[in-house]
Amino acid sequence: MNVVDDKTIVKEYFNSTGFDRWRRIYGNGEVNTVQLDIRKGHQKTVDTVLSWLKSNENLSEISICDAGCGVGSLSIPLAQAGAKVYASDISEKMVEEGKERAEQILGNADNPIFTVQDLEALSGNYHTVVCLDVLIHYPQEKASEMISHLCSTATERIILSFAPKTFALTILKKIGSFFPGPSKTTRAYQHREADIVNFLQKNGFSIQRQAMTRTRFYFSRILEAARK
Repeated sequence: MNVVDDKTIVKEYFNSTGFDRWRRIYGNGEVNTVQLDIRKGHQKTVDTVLSWLKSNENLSEISICDAGCGVGSLSIPLAQAGAKVYASDISEKMVEEGKERAEQILGNADNPIFTVQDLEALSGNYHTVVCLDVLIHYPQEKASEMISHLCSTATERIILSFAPKTFALTILKKIGSFFPGPSKTTRAYQHREADIVNFLQKNGFSIQRQAMTRTRFYFSRILEAARK
């Protein structure tokens, strides 16, 4: 399987069985034990990033791109906080769900601005670019290309999350407990933190903050980097 196939699989998955599964996980309805654990882990990651962004006194004055926005878990609360948010995702169904949730919660469709785009087609310039829980779907070479492109659109800051490559998590993944479930049809790729940091530094960014979200079935390393 080549890297192009990975993108195709991700797009098709999140427009079909994956959409139904992850919409439940990112929602408030009843889910199984594993899905609930992943929901809590993902929300912790979102909450961490929200706290970082809200620590800026000028949040209402900056533009934020939520690349790989899913159903708007981060985009919607950022819009509530006053930021101008541009939200994009490779899945049309995810974007439509995000729009519906934004209209229900915010009462309008003006902010966030949702679009269907993959990361490499993303255009424009934004004060801050955020990409959460996306790199896990792509291998090293593809991830480096995506990070480089995202860096080119960020004027001041970029925030990424990824599944860290450690010995313990590699063993967990091998025994089938890493993002388990019969509906899983995308590969789960782990990345070495040193490689992610190196990609960011090569693109003119330096690490400012870092955090780790860890639950039974969800593991996410979060890095914030500022343009040098």
